[in-house]
Order: sequence, then structure tokens, then C-alpha cells
Amino acid sequence: MRHFIRHPTDIPINCVLQNHYYCIRNAMLDVSAGGLSFSTDHFMTPGETVHINIYVQEPSFSAESDVKWCRRVDAYYHVGLQFRDSAEAFCFRMVEQVCHIEHYKRQVYSEEGRQLSGEAAAYEWIAKFASDFPR
Repeated sequence: MRHFIRHPTDIPINCVLQNHYYCIRNAMLDVSAGGLSFSTDHFMTPGETVHINIYVQEPSFSAESDVKWCRRVDAYYHVGLQFRDSAEAFCFRMVEQVCHIEHYKRQVYSEEGRQLSGEAAAYEWIAKFASDFPR
């Protein structure tokens, strides 16, 4: 059963498997206060430790996470990661908002042809969506 509201995103994630030293670079599927998920062509064992980096801002967000689940979907696997502690989850909350703003920036360009700066996208996103952003 899901305990957190999930939010879609297309922000790149870098995931390093601790036991295999294998690096996965894919876009996240969604994020929440408790963790995130992404798609990969490699099976990941639940309980395995991974190190993630999200390069949506400087400095990048970095955290140790645990593989919570791994499910085959067509030719890929969807993997769910869980943050290890509340401090990482809190920090990720800030990254989550930046991800939403970056997604909004790309969406506006795709749908309207407007190219927004990060600051302009943040102002627009806050005015339109911040009040609906779960606490």
C-alpha cells in the first residue's frame, strides 16, 4: 500500500548499485516524500543498497537508498527506491519541487513554444501549483 502521494517527473537520475558497481542513468518515473521510481533494463534485488544522484540543480542531490521493489514491465524493469531516513526525505522534498518546476519549464516550451528561464518557470509554477503541492 502506498503511503505517499507520487508525482510524475522526467528528471534524469544516476543510480550506482553498491554491490555491483553498475551505474544506471535513466529518467525517474515518479517521486514522493518516501522515495522514487525509475525504469531500467536491469533487475535490481529488493533490499539492495544504491547510491543516487539527481543533477537538476547544483549541488546535486545525493543519497543512499534501498531497493523496495522491482517489477518487470514489458522489456524493462520498474524499480522503487526508499529513502533511508527522514533527513534525506526532507532534502529530497526540495529537489522534488525543483523537478516539478523543471518539468513545467519543458512542458511550457513543448506546448506553447515559450522558453522560460529557471527563475521565470519557478515564479509561474509557484503561482499556479504551489498551493496544491502536498505537505
